[in-house]
Amino acid sequence: MIFLESDYNNGAHPMVMEHLFRTNDEITNTYGFDKFSEDAKRKIMQACECPEAQVFFLTGGTQTNATVIDGMLESYEAVITVETGHISIHEAGAVEASGHKVIALKDHEGKLSASDLRSYMEWFSNDESKEHLAQPGMVYISFPTELGTLYSAEEISDIHQVCKDYCLHFFIDGARMGYGLAASPDITLPWLSQHCDVFYIGGTKVGTLCGEAVVFTHQNAPKHFFTIIKRHGALLAKGRLTGVQFDALFSDNLYLRISRHAIDMAMRLKSLLTTKGYQLYIDSPTNQQFVVIPNKRVKTLEKHVAFTHWGPYDPENMICRFVTSWATTDADLDALKKVL
Repeated sequence: MIFLESDYNNGAHPMVMEHLFRTNDEITNTYGFDKFSEDAKRKIMQACECPEAQVFFLTGGTQTNATVIDGMLESYEAVITVETGHISIHEAGAVEASGHKVIALKDHEGKLSASDLRSYMEWFSNDESKEHLAQPGMVYISFPTELGTLYSAEEISDIHQVCKDYCLHFFIDGARMGYGLAASPDITLPWLSQHCDVFYIGGTKVGTLCGEAVVFTHQNAPKHFFTIIKRHGALLAKGRLTGVQFDALFSDNLYLRISRHAIDMAMRLKSLLTTKGYQLYIDSPTNQQFVVIPNKRVKTLEKHVAFTHWGPYDPENMICRFVTSWATTDADLDALKKVL
């Protein structure tokens, strides 16, 4: 079986595992106050060129989104995203469970438009009954998007400006941040640090067993955020588990090196699929590739390849997602070529 259904269907990168094994016998402080977590935070701040950053480690994406959003918003505030936003459709109502409404605007190939955001905020600001509504307090996007597309620097800058105009927090979900950075021609970690209030660097999908690194970009972490993490059940007693892994990821540029490998594999995958005549559902530059496949062909392919059935394209065809990762090999794609 060829496994291309997700980018977290594997273990950890060998260098991450080596660091875990090598440090296993060392005794450290708990709850993230260990030397490995401190080293990892320092390396992330250096990579972001953001010495004023505050870095916190959590274990998973949904947990991170729910904790950051609840921590930054007042009890009566809502978060704005797009209809295809991860917090809107794929997190089992985790954000709303904490009392924060998710306001979903129309997406454009998975992306939020700054003009749509401004139009919504203008409407809201001029609605005479706005005090009866959930108050917008944050804008959430993901980089890359759920559909594997990328925001340009200009698009993020425009959203950032609307957020500043209306005093909205700007939060970027980076569960696949490495793959987005590796595919982007104009966005880097230092640039992102200057164009949002908080983002996170995903490890679970980019080389670790688990872990996400939350970066508040200008000493703006919510008061008592450590306590907020604890309250959400998100505080690891053995905080070194995430610290050690990110210490490895941010040594010798490993994070971006393995991310670029995934993008190289994804571009080869895209070429294989299009050469065989499959229609792209969306032209993604990242590690997620979406194609339209006849239903009969889907049943044949799934005997040999694990991929995601994203949804029906029409009665005769299915939208299917194929995903590469740091762990995808040339041998995987050679095998896929034979199947196709």
